[in-house]
Amino acid sequence: MNQAITGFHHDAEGDWVAELSCGHNQHVRHDPPFMQRPWVVSAAGREERIGTLLSCPPCDRAELPEAIRPVRSSPEWNEHTLPPGLVRAHQLAVGTWGKLVVHEGALQFSLKGEAPFSVKLRAGSPAQAIPPGVFHEVKPAGPVRFSIDFYTVDRNVPPPAAGEAGGDPACWAGLLCPECGAVLTEDPHRRDCSAAGTPTSGHE
Repeated sequence: MNQAITGFHHDAEGDWVAELSCGHNQHVRHDPPFMQRPWVVSAAGREERIGTLLSCPPCDRAELPEAIRPVRSSPEWNEHTLPPGLVRAHQLAVGTWGKLVVHEGALQFSLKGEAPFSVKLRAGSPAQAIPPGVFHEVKPAGPVRFSIDFYTVDRNVPPPAAGEAGGDPACWAGLLCPECGAVLTEDPHRRDCSAAGTPTSGHE
């Protein structure tokens, strides 16, 4: 899937690396005759490329980047209490990642991006990363308990120590629109959502 360039930096070897909106990095070397990117060697050339889209293989594989920090966690849902919008195709905002954790039972997760895949997650399975801006959906495979941790791309704050919780429990209630599944503090409602355009706190 394509992600926008937001900046550049040098790696340890002095090669240029593009910083993407998803939090991943990608080398953009100018190494003629093999790689022709003369624009990367000048500040003006790099500035002109800000906002340009690059294909991001780690996003296709739904790999969490390192440049993220936790912001909140959802309540724990089951097959009866999950918001209806989660079982329909929905997406997270640019710069927002999710991490789906199944605590009990099984859940079918489907990613609808340029490299679509579907996987059945079970209790004890590794958490499933959810990339920003990619349509996805979940469906209970029988009784299930699960939750979603949300992260934001942040290149200035180091990742938290393993096991460190993020988010404010006071923010959990009403995190997702029950109809379309949008993250209310960051995502717009789907166009077909009846709440779209409603001037309610936390909605765009």
